[in-house]
Amino acid sequence: MAPTAAPPIATASPRRWAGVLTLLAVVLISYVDRVNVSVLITDRAFTDHFGMTGDRVLQGALMTVFLIGYGLAAFFLTPLYESALGARRGLLVSVGLWAALTLLSPYALGALMFIVLRFLLGVSEGPLFSLKTMYVKEHFAPHEVGRPNAVSSMGVSLGTAVGLPLITYLVHRYDWHTSFVLLALLNAAIGLPLIALFIRGRGPGRTGEGRTGQESAPTGARRGVVATLREALRTPRLGCILLIEIATLAYLWGSSSWLPAYLLQERHFSLAQMGAVSALPFLMSLASGFLGGYLIDKLPARRLPLLFVVGALGTGSCVLLVITADAAWLAATGLVLAGGFWGLQGPAIPTLVQRHAPVGTVGSAYGVVNGVGNLVSAFMPTAMGAAIALGGGHSFGAGYALLIGAQAITLICGAWLLLRPGPPAAEEPPVRPRTTSPAPPHPTP
Repeated sequence: MAPTAAPPIATASPRRWAGVLTLLAVVLISYVDRVNVSVLITDRAFTDHFGMTGDRVLQGALMTVFLIGYGLAAFFLTPLYESALGARRGLLVSVGLWAALTLLSPYALGALMFIVLRFLLGVSEGPLFSLKTMYVKEHFAPHEVGRPNAVSSMGVSLGTAVGLPLITYLVHRYDWHTSFVLLALLNAAIGLPLIALFIRGRGPGRTGEGRTGQESAPTGARRGVVATLREALRTPRLGCILLIEIATLAYLWGSSSWLPAYLLQERHFSLAQMGAVSALPFLMSLASGFLGGYLIDKLPARRLPLLFVVGALGTGSCVLLVITADAAWLAATGLVLAGGFWGLQGPAIPTLVQRHAPVGTVGSAYGVVNGVGNLVSAFMPTAMGAAIALGGGHSFGAGYALLIGAQAITLICGAWLLLRPGPPAAEEPPVRPRTTSPAPPHPTP
């Protein structure tokens, strides 16, 4: 089936870009939240409080536990959100839970309770990227999804770039409790109002908007959560997309979890230098991610995997430079360039899902990809911690070598997709333009 015209809801509403910018802000806040513990494990007061000083494996496990909860929720909760809540309500529920759990975290009574709260925080954040992907699919035509995917995903790089120096400042200017309280306030005072004001959608499943612009009755709910998930699992090229997501996230979680410790303890940067240098790789990926989104909309669909091939080759080569460099400035340069090549790949993953997922299952298909990706990549921070510990706790080369292995997987899968791209799934039929008469209570899908 040939691609259909853009849905009228997309072409008629300039507010759709306000929604994209809202998603950017929400993703940004979530990534500041995620890198919080990466800085905290360098703070002796925090590690002493929870009894993990000097334990590299336990320190790495803080991110791993979060990602396990995140991955499980992305896989199992997303079909529920897609079939029963829709993008807007799902985001409101998620962000409300983030705020509450983040506020509770510094008051955990011991390491076990803190780890449980980290797991639950991951669960609450799990559906985020699936909901983001649903919103873009609903509001943009197939030939123009690259840029909104890139802009909304810029929150990953921007949040990490802002988060590392911000949390470093808060922890060392005040104390580690302050970082949790501020993040809870950001979620409650910025995230929730922005979603309420600017996120609109066609509702759960493939519903139309009502006259008020609110989400209408869930036709997707009639299909059911299990049926939605089953259909999403039929997405063509799903296995290859999954491997790329795993490898891409493994690089993100591994590098961001250990970057502050690497700069401070391996390369002997000062605290101020660490805060500045740790932001640069993610600022570079911010620019390259937007470039990737621009290229997606310009390249023929079958050439999209070129971004994975070029990105993986560049990232792996730059990480090799980081490991082998004698000078600290040369290692820092390698980190920055690696971030740039890695960021090039980001927007291509949701675009592949949007192009290949069966009709009405984009959110659930991306939930599978993002959920499994996070579940598997969750072990990268812990694996890197174990590799570092084998070298006496201060030799980061073996840990960073694992990141090169992850990029090799992306390279192989990207090359395979380039040679065998496969046909895209049929597009959803356009939504009928709204009229002055009220929408029927149970629209036909």
